[in-house]
Amino acid sequence: MKIHHLNCGSMCPLGKRLINGHGGLLEAADMCCHCLLIEGADGLVLVETGLGTGDVRNPGQLGAAFNLVVQPKLLMEETALHQVQALGFKAADVRHIVVTHLDLDHAGGLSDFPDAQVHIFKPEHHAAMERPSLGEKGRYRPAHFAHRPKWVMHEIQGERWNGFDSIRTLPGSRDEILLVPLIGHTRGHCGVAINGGGKNGARWLLHCGDAYFYRDEVNPAHPYCTPGLSLFQNLVQVDGQQRKANQARLLELARSKGEEVELICAHDPVELARYTG
Repeated sequence: MKIHHLNCGSMCPLGKRLINGHGGLLEAADMCCHCLLIEGADGLVLVETGLGTGDVRNPGQLGAAFNLVVQPKLLMEETALHQVQALGFKAADVRHIVVTHLDLDHAGGLSDFPDAQVHIFKPEHHAAMERPSLGEKGRYRPAHFAHRPKWVMHEIQGERWNGFDSIRTLPGSRDEILLVPLIGHTRGHCGVAINGGGKNGARWLLHCGDAYFYRDEVNPAHPYCTPGLSLFQNLVQVDGQQRKANQARLLELARSKGEEVELICAHDPVELARYTG
């Protein structure tokens, strides 16, 4: 298994000191959309899609609030499709996409891979299709699903992984890629655990999506989150109690299994740099 770590969407909201922990209060912050391209036994698997080519061509489909607050760069060369092609592959070579959740900055590239099966936790699919609250009407963008993705919806079947519920996304494959429900940021938010994905001797890589935003939130020695990202997580959560409980469980996982499991999140550029050099 070979894993490429990709930034599929640079974002530059104001408030670098409050978000990144350094810089000026009115300086643009650095955030990324940390996606994974897995060269597996049965073809290519994309974990997350970031912002897509449709978002670059038509930023309005992301919504005025997102564009104003988050300030995405919207570069064609950062889209997953462009980066897959730069590695010598075609869009059709991506057979599976596994998403932590369907927020606009995670699902924007789905339409760039129309032939891929899209693996999702069933409660998250329901939330994105129904959009029952005002916040969910903003975070889930119908344009990202207009091509009618080939959904593969998963439910909990009783399997466990390091004390967490887990779901095999590719039964029968030699690649062990699991959805790990981490509810709270959204109704069906999950992590994605990859056997063989660790870089520094760890067996597993766990992509935690938006279950945390700042690397030190899962630092056993000194848990910490910058005030800007802490506020943002509280503003966009659908279930704060579950989100904080799952974040505590991730911290304990890092503390007890740090040599076996590497944790990454979706938007920390320092974490991304550890894998991209």
